[in-house]
Formats: sequence, C-alpha cells, structure tokens
Amino acid sequence: MKKTHALILVALMLGTTPAIVKAQSGKWQNLFNGKDLSGWKQLNGKAKYEVVNGEIVGTTVSDEPNSFLTTEKNYGDFILEVDLLVDNSMNSGIQIRSESKADYQNGRVHGYQVEVDPSDRKWSGGLYDEARRGWLYPMDINPTGQAAFKKGAWNKYHIECIGNSIRVWLNGIPTANVVDAMTPAGFIALQVHAIGKNEQPGKQIRWRNVRIQTNNLKPSKVDDIFVVNMVPNDLSAQEKKQGYSLLWDGKTTNGWVGAHKTTFPANGWLIQDGELSVQKSNGAESTNGGDIVTVKEYGAFEMKFDFKLTEGANSGIKYFVTLSENTKGSAIGMEYQILDDERHPDAKLGKNGNRTLGSLYDLIASKKIANAQRKIGEWNRGLIRVYPDNKIEYWLNGFKVTEFTRGTDEFKALVAGSKYKDWKDFGMAPTGHILIQDHGDKVSFRSIKLKQL
Repeated sequence: MKKTHALILVALMLGTTPAIVKAQSGKWQNLFNGKDLSGWKQLNGKAKYEVVNGEIVGTTVSDEPNSFLTTEKNYGDFILEVDLLVDNSMNSGIQIRSESKADYQNGRVHGYQVEVDPSDRKWSGGLYDEARRGWLYPMDINPTGQAAFKKGAWNKYHIECIGNSIRVWLNGIPTANVVDAMTPAGFIALQVHAIGKNEQPGKQIRWRNVRIQTNNLKPSKVDDIFVVNMVPNDLSAQEKKQGYSLLWDGKTTNGWVGAHKTTFPANGWLIQDGELSVQKSNGAESTNGGDIVTVKEYGAFEMKFDFKLTEGANSGIKYFVTLSENTKGSAIGMEYQILDDERHPDAKLGKNGNRTLGSLYDLIASKKIANAQRKIGEWNRGLIRVYPDNKIEYWLNGFKVTEFTRGTDEFKALVAGSKYKDWKDFGMAPTGHILIQDHGDKVSFRSIKLKQL
C-alpha cells in the first residue's frame, strides 16, 4: 500500500484528517505567518507596523500621510478574509487590487479600499476608491450593512474579487456589491490612516487571520443588497435577479420617442460609444432635437442612470410625464435636476437653491454633501426611487440628497409657490413617461436602468 493511502486509512480509522489530506483539499493560503512581516512591504507614510502576539499591529504617527503595509505580490481574482480590531477613534481600510506607480501622484497608493470606520457615520464595509474616484459604495445605500460593524470587538471581513465583481461581507452581513473593470489586479494592503501633527499619536489597529484563496473560486450566493455597476450599459446577474432591465439599450433608440412625437428626433441627439448625448445648441428648452420620453409609462419604480455634464450645462430627468399639457417648451413633470451649479445661472434662481444639481426642480433643494458631485467631464451616478406609497428619493453618487412624499400638504404648498402652480394636480399622475430633457447643452447619459416596484 502506498504511504499516502496508508495515512488516509489510518486517519479514517482514528476519526481524524491527516495534514497531507488537508493540503490536497484545502483552499486557503495564509498571507501573514503570525511571526514577522515576510511577504509585505510598507509604502507612503511612516506609521508603525509590527508583529505582536501573532497579530499585525499598526500604530498612528503624527504628521504622516496614509501608510500602507502592502503584499509584495499582486492578486487578480481572489477571496480574502481578515479579522481586525480597531481603536474606536481612528479610521482605516483594506486595499484590494491597488497600485503604486512612480508616474501617478509620485507613487501614492491608489485603488479599491474596503472601509474600516467605527465612527457614528457607520460606513465600515463600504467601498472607496483611494486617491482616484472617491466613494463607490457609501453605506447610506445599505442601512442593514451599516449595523454590521462591532465597536471595540474583533470584526471579520470577507472580500470576494472575481472578474468585475467586488463584494464585501462584514461579520457575515453583505455590505457592498460593486461591478467595475478599472483595475483587474493589484496588491493587498493594510492601511493606517494619516493624522495631523497636532493629533494624538499611538492609536492602534490590529489584524489577524489574514488568508486568501486564489484557485477554484466559488462566489458566495447572490445577496439582495443594492448593486453599484460601473461597467457602462451592463446588467449584472444580481441586477437582473432584482428585476432591473436596461431602459436604454446603449445602442439604439428602441423604447424612446420625441416628446409629443411618434418617432425619435431626427437631430439634436447622438448615440455613440455607448453614450446617449444631447447635442449643444442654443441653451434653450426643447428648441433643437427636443425632449425624449419612454414609450411606456411607469408608476412606482427605481431608476439608475449615469450622466456627464459639460461646462455650464443644464438638463434633467423627469417622470410622471403625461404629455397632456400641450406645452411649447419642455414637457411637464417632476424633475431630477442635472446642472453645472457653478456656471449655469439657473443655480441661483428659484428659492433657496431648489434648482441646483440633485434637487426636485423648483420645489426642494438637494443637500449639499462634500465630495458627492464629480468634476465636470466625469461620470456621475444618479438614482430616483419612487415608492408605492408616494415617497420619493433622489441619490447622487451613493448619497441621498433629496427626499419627499408627493401629495402631502407640504408638497402641495411647495407646488403652489412654484412655477408649476397653474398646472392642475402637478406631479400626481398615477403613471407617466420618463423624460430626458434637451436644454440646449451637451449632456451625456448611459447605464439607464429601471425596475418597477
């Protein structure tokens, strides 16, 4: 009998599993040996990293930039697990598929970061794009996930990067689900966040049980949390399961016509490279190609869309559009305002900023949240949620910026004081078309998706 078979037979007789069998069937590899920092190197800041009692301990140092203890190897597809215990007053993160290049911000570490945030904001388990695009998955979009982190205790992070899918679980609770193709591989790193020269140093974060799978990966079962899909005009398997479909297919005019028309406008709109763009004209409402609307009507729904502004541009997404008002300019409907607030004069009109980006146009001003808006020329992610009970939310790049309930006395009072005061039952249609506005400025759209609620 061969030695291997003999070992297995003895193990079965004794009710144990020999090490040789574990080696054949095991999937996990330890990234940290529990003794020293072999296989790791430090980049950027000079926070202190050391091994104490079988744990990696990171300690803050005053007046240092973000510090990163990075793997010497790069990883593409993997499943990563790590346990961590962090001081309740500090911030940290786990870098995945990250890079440091001499020609990018002088070697600054950049890439996906799984958040460690014990503050009252409760964004642990969210996904940030360090030194690049900012927040991809702020945790306000996932209230259940916000409750996953345990202050003053060990927390287990489970991270799956398989293809374009990046998914995070914290203590067994799904916290982030992002689809993105920007960086397919990179190093893994443990961050100690920067502190100023006048801040108290010496705060610590501890890591243990750092392990990874890289072969024969089996993704966890589909969760039901919100999906942020950064791949243009793509529907992930989970989005499909949740009921989303493409409201615009990324290629044709199917499903859309001009407002008050039976066909799509012959000019004024351009479909190119997966983008649907209003063409620049005279900056006036519906005087070139005109607004476009969905052929179908919708009641309660959730709509995702990406948009990109040019300097000084104005546009909007309208809904509950009935096309019954016989207007000469833009068709009437409740509007998610899309605007270059800095350069377009409409931002200073209306009341209290209710014509700025993300506002319910001319009725309710959006919250102005730091870093919620992307720079002109970069893509923004919009979201409109219309619940069956008439509650409505506007989101911008993962931040809730406006919420209200149509039909309330407060809503009716706002309408009475707005430009819509002469329109009977404004915003109260049970169903309506969805509209993209031509305001004479170049604005581009993509990844327009909808599910009915």
